[in-house]
Parts: sequence; structure tokens; C-alpha cells
Amino acid sequence: MFLLKTAVCIFLLVEWSVQDYPFRDVSLSWDARVDDLVGRLTLDEITLQMAKGGAGINGPAPAIPRLGIGPYQWDTECLHGDVGQNATSYPQSIGLAATWSSSLLYRMAEATATEVRATHNANIKNHSYVGHTGLSCFAPVINMMRDPRWGRNQETYGEDPYLSGMLSTAYVNGLQGDHPRYVRASAGCKHFDVHGGPENIPAARASFNSVVSTRDWRTTFLPAFRYCVEAGTFSLMCSYNSINGVPSCANKMLLTDILRNEWGFKGYVVSDETAIENIISRHHYVNNSVDAAAASVNAGCNLELAGRTEKNEVFMSITDAVKQGKLAEDLVRERVKPLFYTRMRLGEFDPPDMNPYNYINTSVIEEQAHRDLAVEAAMKSFVLLKNDGLLPLTQTIYNSVAIVGPFADAGYLLGGDYNAHPDPKFITTPRQGLASLGTKANYASGCKDTKCSTYDSNSIQTAVQGVDVVFVCLGLGTPVESEANDRPDLEYPGQQVQLLQDVVQFGGSAKIILITFNAGPVNITWADKTPNINAIIAAFYPGQSTGVALRKVLTSSNAQQFGRLPYTWFTSLTQVPAMTNYTMVSRTYRYFTGEPLYPFGYGMTYTAFNNMTMDYPDVINAGDVLPIKYTFQNGGSMVGDMVVQIYVSWTPLTRYNTSITTPKIQLVNFMRITTAPGEMGTFSCNITPQNMAVFTEDKGWVVQEGTIYLYGGGSQPNVRMPRTGYVGGGFRIKGTKVLGFY
Repeated sequence: MFLLKTAVCIFLLVEWSVQDYPFRDVSLSWDARVDDLVGRLTLDEITLQMAKGGAGINGPAPAIPRLGIGPYQWDTECLHGDVGQNATSYPQSIGLAATWSSSLLYRMAEATATEVRATHNANIKNHSYVGHTGLSCFAPVINMMRDPRWGRNQETYGEDPYLSGMLSTAYVNGLQGDHPRYVRASAGCKHFDVHGGPENIPAARASFNSVVSTRDWRTTFLPAFRYCVEAGTFSLMCSYNSINGVPSCANKMLLTDILRNEWGFKGYVVSDETAIENIISRHHYVNNSVDAAAASVNAGCNLELAGRTEKNEVFMSITDAVKQGKLAEDLVRERVKPLFYTRMRLGEFDPPDMNPYNYINTSVIEEQAHRDLAVEAAMKSFVLLKNDGLLPLTQTIYNSVAIVGPFADAGYLLGGDYNAHPDPKFITTPRQGLASLGTKANYASGCKDTKCSTYDSNSIQTAVQGVDVVFVCLGLGTPVESEANDRPDLEYPGQQVQLLQDVVQFGGSAKIILITFNAGPVNITWADKTPNINAIIAAFYPGQSTGVALRKVLTSSNAQQFGRLPYTWFTSLTQVPAMTNYTMVSRTYRYFTGEPLYPFGYGMTYTAFNNMTMDYPDVINAGDVLPIKYTFQNGGSMVGDMVVQIYVSWTPLTRYNTSITTPKIQLVNFMRITTAPGEMGTFSCNITPQNMAVFTEDKGWVVQEGTIYLYGGGSQPNVRMPRTGYVGGGFRIKGTKVLGFY
């Protein structure tokens, strides 16, 4: 996807008339070239390179004219599109997670990286290094969705370490590309680590101390990041919080002992914005910039992303820390090397015509293939929570329909947080997508915004009277859930519930479809139980193609429609522990023992799946993989996507107790497969030893002798799941295998 033969190669600011230093010699190894470059830098020059990771006056990293090295902008966001740029807007991450499709994540990241590279090439040609024009992405976000109120749940891939790990692997591979020499754009997994709220309720994220047990840290908060490192990410971002009293960006156990020594990470660690400043001002871990710089660099941090309002980079004190004996200059030189290695792999120091990514120009931005992908991604992200048989709609045109609610025509809300800015002509709202279903289409928002503090009941009553179908578009949006903005509860804000009740009361015999736009779950128990509400769709934040995608999934029996929930949808706040409690007791499907409204992995389709079988060996040796062949049949009358979910447990579910020594159940593989009516589907995979192991305090991860229980199907075992099921059994492990700490 990187060859555009008609484009003109973009030559970088650095011309080849500069001295032919060894670091420009393409015949040398990467390490030799990096060593040569860094060996030519003064300590003051290194200090500037490590301090200038931010935008505005705190970035870009400055040029080094005497070596012919240009500036570099590190501050780029690429979560679900090229953030802040004219670019294609895909569903927000939580919706992408609901697709349960690694291949779709790969293609979305690939398309995003192509547009990022195009914008970068255009800016470099004009000698521009402003924010969000570099090639190093602060993405993906792979923190666990551990609390439904956390404002940044929308940026994550849900609550499961394995699902998040596999989706982040696909994202990293798609973004960075498969060229044998060059990287299209570099990934940066964040926020490392034990991070997932609070933002502002009931405590401030900048000073919060996450108190976590070794077991929960190793089994819940670290695994997705390990998968990201194994995928080859070039960077990680250390988080705002402290971990058991030590700020993440100054945490040697996290950034050196685990990340580098155990996992073998060779890339760079960048701080979250102002996180290193907060070591002084918010955590009070040290009381001056010299000590903060020394603590962070010694721990394993390579690059500071400072605040944007003044020149306040703590890392500008690196030189003083070396002079005072608090930092070794040799270590500082090692810390700057991954920064230049990354820039080399992006192609900065090679002849420009060697790098095919330099041929990408702005014609690829919002091209038809990318817009089509945005439609596909939105369709596959929607989760059908309820359907009494109304969907798919059998009529292509009704006498009259109504599209109501604060999300009905609010295009600016549909991308969620950290979104791209597509051309307005490519944005379709629910109103624009669904109005053509009626000869007459009524519209009323009812609320001025999603907070819905004032509500116009009369407009809703007027819009819904006498119509055939009402599409009710409720939700949260960035005014209610976003970075630095937690929710106090799980309720729809303001008078949105009253709006829905008015639709039911005044809609007469109209069919009612609730489309809810939110990341974290909201309390829709009443809507689920009310027979007057015929269908419910969780839409998350679907991006630019919302309206088009909704029309397609609501009307087509052959669409490859609908995803599955990437998190537990609780009934109410009574099921949720305190936000500041970081134990995993009663959190996520792995440890929650109550009855949710909708379980993790839940989602309906227009068809039914049956005739499930699962073949696997009865006995394996500890440390071996377990090969599985799972088959199923589309037993319905419509095309549909089966999301095969493979789980293990270490005790029979019928005898499970509340101990958290091991999860109640654990996802270990998945695959999304499209089948036609009557068609058989097959999923062959291996369960790795790592996914059979249990964590022990003294030996780390161990595959223990005994029986492991295995379940495969379209849902978790023993949960409410219409029109699908599961099969299960056990296999025996002979012997014991110590895998160690990872």
C-alpha cells in the first residue's frame, strides 16, 4: 500500500551535499550507524533531543546543523485516523474492539499510516514540523477497561488482556508496515502502566497512586503491553500515575527490570504529557528538576513530552544531573540511541529515493478505499443488544419515520475523542443515513447537547406521533466521557431517559429502535425489558460513516454485520467497585460473579449458529501447544458473522469460587468468520503454553500438571446468548513447565 508510482519522491530537508558521515552509510548496520551519530553529539545536544518531545514551544526536537540533521516532530496521534488532520475518521477504538477482527484493525492502521505518511511528506517538503505532522504515533491505547466510569474507556480495546493484546498486535503491524528496511509510521503503546482511572473523579490522575498486587499487575495490567512489545512497537508511553508509590516514568522495575530485561524491549519510552513534571509538582517524589530527570532517565525513560504552555522541560536538566554525578553520561548516550534508531528506520538518513514511503502524496488522504473501509469498520463495530424480530427492516421505504435524540444529527460527536477531521461531505449522521427510509422523515434533537440539562418534550412528541418507525439516538460523547472527564455514574445524562420514555408514551404503534452512542455502558435495563422498544444497538463512536453504516446494517440481510461486546455491560453502579480500588475482585468478566445486563463477548446477529464441534488432543505435555479445530454451521437463513471465542478455566465452572488465584475464565483465542446460510465455518488455532500458565509469586508463570477446561463458541460458556452456544471439555497436562516471569 506504499507504492504510488505516479507521485513525485519527497526529498527531505537534509540534502546529500552534507559531509558523508558513516551514519549515512547504508552499507553499515543500523547499530553501527546509530553509534556513529550519537558519538558525534555533545551532551548538550543530547539533552535537547531528549527534552523536546512535545509540540509548540516544547518541540520539535531541534536540528543539528553541523551534522546536517533536521528537526523531528515526535508529537503525533493516530488512534483511529490521523488525529487533528484532514483525514479519514474510523470508529473510535472501543468500537474497533467490538469488531473482534484483527484483520480489520490491521487494515485500519495501514490506511491511517498511509495518510500520516502523506501529511508528513507534504509538511517536510514545506519545511514544516508543527505538531501532529511527524511519523511517530502515540497509539494504540491498550489500558484495561477496568471501570465503566473511566473517561478514556473509548480509547481502549476493552477489558480483556488477550483481546487487547491481539488487536494491538494487528494495529502495530498494520501501522509500521512490512517493508524489510523501512517503517511507514512507528507505533507507541500507552499508557504504561496500571492506568485506567480515575481521571478526575474521585481523584486526580496526575497525582494518583495505583496500589496493585504483583498478581494483578502480572495477570491483568502487563500482558497487553507484552504482546505490543512482541509485535515490534518502537515505543511505549509511561503513564501519569504512580505504581505502589513510584511514578511510572521513574519506575525502574517497570521500565528496566520488566520492559527491557524481561521482555527485551529495544525501543524508547516517552512520557505522557507533563508526567515528568508531575513527578515534582504532583507526586512530590523529588523536589527539583535535576533529581526528576535523573530518576526518569535512570529508570528507563528516553524522551520527555512536556506541557505546551511554557519552556518547562525537566529533561533540560540532564546535563546538570550528569555534572552532579546523578546520571552517567554513558547511560544518557544509550538512552538517546533508540530515538535516532527510530528516525533511521523511518528513512530520515538514507537517500530519499530508497524509501518507497517517500512516494506517498496527499492524493491518498480520504481516498475511496479508505472511505469504504470506514463504512465496513462502522458496520462491524455495531453490537446488536436486543432484537424482537424487527431487524433487519423488511420495508425499504415507510410512510414516515422519526430520527430523534441528541446524537441524531450531531456529526461533531460521532468520532469520539482523539479523532481525525474528515471533509464534512464525507460525514453522515444518523439523520442523514436513515431519513431516506421514510417518504416523510421527522427530526428533533430534544436536547441542546448530550448533557441534556434542558429538554424540549414537545418537539419529541410532535416528531414521533403517527410515524411507523422511530430511531432514538441517545448517548454520552466527549462532553460526558473523555480524557480528564470521568462519569459519576452509569446513567444517561440529564433528561435523556425522559426523552426515551416520551418516545414510548407518544409514539403510538411505532416501532422503536434505540441506538446508543457511548463507550462505557449506560443503564439501559428499562429499555432492555420494555417490549415497546423493539431493538437496541450499541454504536459506540462510529466515525465519519455512521449514517451510511447504520442504514446498511438495519436494512440488509446480507451485510457482514454486527460485532460483540469487548467489555461487561453492567446493570447499575451497584455492581461496580470503587474507582480507586485496583484489585481485580469483581472487575471484568474474568472475576465478576454477578449477573450483568450483557456479558463480555455478547452480541446478536440476524442468523443462528449451530452444529458446533471442537477437536483437540486429550493429553499434552507441559510446555506444548494445544491444537484446536473448531467447526460450526450457519443454521439460519441469512449471511452472518460468527465471532468464535475460545476460553479456558482452571477449575470447572460449576465449582468455581470467588478466589482470584486464577481468573474465573479466560479468553485465549478468537476469530471473526463470515458464513452464508447452511455453510460450515472452521477455525483452527493453537493455545499457547503462555495461555495455559498460572501465575505464582515465586516462579512466575507455570504450566501446571492437571486438567484445564476448554470452551468454544459464539459466547462465554454459561451466559445468556441468543441464537448461538458453545461446546466444551477438558484436556490433561502431563508434567510441569516453569515459564518464568514475563
